[in-house]
Amino acid sequence: MAEVRLSAESRTEFGKGFARRIRAVGKIPAVLYGHGTAPRHLTLQSREFSHAIKGGANTILTLALPDGDELALAKSVVRHPLRDYFEHVDLIIVKRGERVTVDIPILLVGEAAPGSTVLTDANTLSIEVEALHIPQSLEVSLDGLEIGSQVLASQVVLPDGATLISDPDTLVVAVSIVEEADSGEEDEVVAPTAETPEEA
Repeated sequence: MAEVRLSAESRTEFGKGFARRIRAVGKIPAVLYGHGTAPRHLTLQSREFSHAIKGGANTILTLALPDGDELALAKSVVRHPLRDYFEHVDLIIVKRGERVTVDIPILLVGEAAPGSTVLTDANTLSIEVEALHIPQSLEVSLDGLEIGSQVLASQVVLPDGATLISDPDTLVVAVSIVEEADSGEEDEVVAPTAETPEEA
């Protein structure tokens, strides 16, 4: 996964009022920590950050700080539930050559057997991988899978050097038969009509 360069500024103000003010001018409050260093309080450009993580939440960020560059991963990204703007970002420092544990999305490719439906049970898998070689996704091929087939985490192909952290027996996808939808209509039952006895 490619590195993306972001400008970052140190900040000394805190609190909800300060956060609202900087968000109003297109910035995000952030905290950078890790490797035994004291947390650093930063501000990021909202537009730059939004563009950076379009490639995936595990994009390596090169933070351009006043005292030099720092590599980081977005550990937590908080968005407003209604207005969908960034409220806060937690960043964790990473080093070149360091191995990190990340959750990688599953990408289904191909088609299973005709007349089947594919049920996705796990959308991500956790792997350990070198920080500068984090994949955007893990591909699972559906080609050739018949009804009744399953793909477990242990069967997913990982990048060279990566180690599976998720339970190997985790069910990723299952292929089952397409069930015909019940129309909900029932056969009409006609009640017998009582015959009127003939008059004598």
